[in-house]
Amino acid sequence: MTEVARGLAGEQRIRYGDEIIRFRVRVQPDRRLPRVAIHVEPDGRVLVDAPSGATPASVLAAVRKRSLWISRHIEAARVRHDGLQGREYVSGESLLYLGRRYRLKVAVQPAAQVHAALRGAYLAVTVPQRAPEPIRDALEAWYRQRAREVLAQRLEAVAATLRWVRSVPEMRLRSMTVQWGSCSPAGRITLNPMLVKAPRECIDYVVLHELVHLLHHNHSPAFYRTLDRHMPAWPALKKKLDGMAEDVFRT
Repeated sequence: MTEVARGLAGEQRIRYGDEIIRFRVRVQPDRRLPRVAIHVEPDGRVLVDAPSGATPASVLAAVRKRSLWISRHIEAARVRHDGLQGREYVSGESLLYLGRRYRLKVAVQPAAQVHAALRGAYLAVTVPQRAPEPIRDALEAWYRQRAREVLAQRLEAVAATLRWVRSVPEMRLRSMTVQWGSCSPAGRITLNPMLVKAPRECIDYVVLHELVHLLHHNHSPAFYRTLDRHMPAWPALKKKLDGMAEDVFRT
């Protein structure tokens, strides 16, 4: 274990005025740049990437130096989150699918089976009674089914362009509150079913990101060089996807 890992394991915190900034440190042994990189995730979490040669003091100094920047980004994430109310599951609400907005249209038919389908500009849900729970369940089932089909198609399409991918990896869906996807050491790709709400180009970015992990199971400079080579526009797509995060995850 490196010095920085021993000294800054788990959640860390510093004080900035009356505010407490909490963050986690990720040690990256293959990180060539000597500086510490700080990221504020869309949900307001602060992640600090540090090379293995960094000391706890240098990491803390880097976080303190950028305290104002971190504080502003945390506040922006909080404002975005507070501006999004929970869904009421009534006709007229806006829903995302593949980056486009559709209107929820609820039909109540006492003898009907719970069902959801895309019909023109509407995502139509039929339920036997007007209550939020069956409407929410119908939408979640519909999104998961569409995710199973669309994400599998995109995984196959993107994998076909990569020389190091010999066969399409196993894919599974798992609901996650802050992650779009992951790649296990065994090479299994896990994707968030809510990703199907995002535009196709953003889906392809997440899929490529995880497939590059089959070659580089870290976020080293080599990882990002490979990502750059196959999708030069990925930073803009990541920014677009992160900007949609609260709306995508809203329930």
